[in-house]
Amino acid sequence: MELNPRRVALLVAANTALAPFAIDAYLPAIGILAEDINASIHHTELSISMFLLGFAIGQLCFGPVSDRFGRKPVLLSGLVVFMLASLAITTADSLTSLLVWRFIQALGGGACVVNSAAIVRDCFSGREAAKVMSTMAMIMMLAPLVAPAVGSILLHIAGWWLIFVFLAVYAGFLLWLLGTRLPETRDPNLPAASARQVVRNYASVLRHREGMGYICAVAASFAGLFAFVTASPFLYLDYFSLSPSVYPIVFGVNVVMIAMSNRVNIHLLRKRTPQQNLRLGLAIQLIAALGLVVATALNVASLYVVVPLIMVFTGMIGLITPNAISSLLDHFGHISATATALLGGIQFSCGALAGVMVGLFQVEHLWPMVLTMLAAALLGNIGVRKLTKAPVVESQQ
Repeated sequence: MELNPRRVALLVAANTALAPFAIDAYLPAIGILAEDINASIHHTELSISMFLLGFAIGQLCFGPVSDRFGRKPVLLSGLVVFMLASLAITTADSLTSLLVWRFIQALGGGACVVNSAAIVRDCFSGREAAKVMSTMAMIMMLAPLVAPAVGSILLHIAGWWLIFVFLAVYAGFLLWLLGTRLPETRDPNLPAASARQVVRNYASVLRHREGMGYICAVAASFAGLFAFVTASPFLYLDYFSLSPSVYPIVFGVNVVMIAMSNRVNIHLLRKRTPQQNLRLGLAIQLIAALGLVVATALNVASLYVVVPLIMVFTGMIGLITPNAISSLLDHFGHISATATALLGGIQFSCGALAGVMVGLFQVEHLWPMVLTMLAAALLGNIGVRKLTKAPVVESQQ
């Protein structure tokens, strides 16, 4: 079966969009969901961290399984788990049941999404692969922008439970679409790595000093982002008293900033190295985090101060993530799937930890969010400067 690059990009992007929808669609409803399950909004926000943790474990575990048994069995099984868990969440009547089902939902989501890059690598190389990835990236950028707005609409139509019915229906649609339109892409003639070899590959990445510096940059910036994402329902709905219909707008401007900084990154790469852009993004992110802390300490953290500073902080992910990943894979081209899976596992685990730091202590203030964002920015800057070599300024080939 001949594969059309655009068709594969659309199928894989639709699959990858499952994760941001599962994370962001129910954010406007967290306050109402908390009331229904008799929990505080801070403890209910921990369901975001639980999803990130399950998502990290799902990627680490099912990436090697996909390499061994094929893409479709793992992909379709993950969709079934995600769909059933989404329906189960609609019956949640306590914080414990919500957290358990969110974790199971995330395991299924991790099994789905870990296949996306692998499918592209199976089917294409060189310019074709870059073209497919670019189309995927454009579609993917829309998902976190649209998800809170979709969630807000569904919340107004019926209630928070309809958001998870929507996620189940979306997973069911993907199950049919990918089951009937996507062939098995793994080459059956390629030898699958043994469990021992997978562990050795993971260990080789963990022992690589410079590689861990780049992983630290991605994980730290992602942790800072999810300190904000986790706190955002309390921040905007409670602290600043915005309505659920306005929430998607102030949340979505951050996605627009990431998209814009991606474009700036491409422009800057004409004259600068990825390592230079990475350090620039980390430095600006640290300045934005310091600004949030100073504004909070001086009691001037109004909506008009906080929103622009958060936009700058989150926007720098467009400079940090692509440059750190490309620098990492320069060292691990021979085991790029393993390096990417480990990066994803550490990245989402750090996001989960940041969410726990923000939500666990139930502090009715900005301090948990801004201090976690500052700690993440400091960690990213220190990790890159201590573990990686200083950028060499040279003409690009």
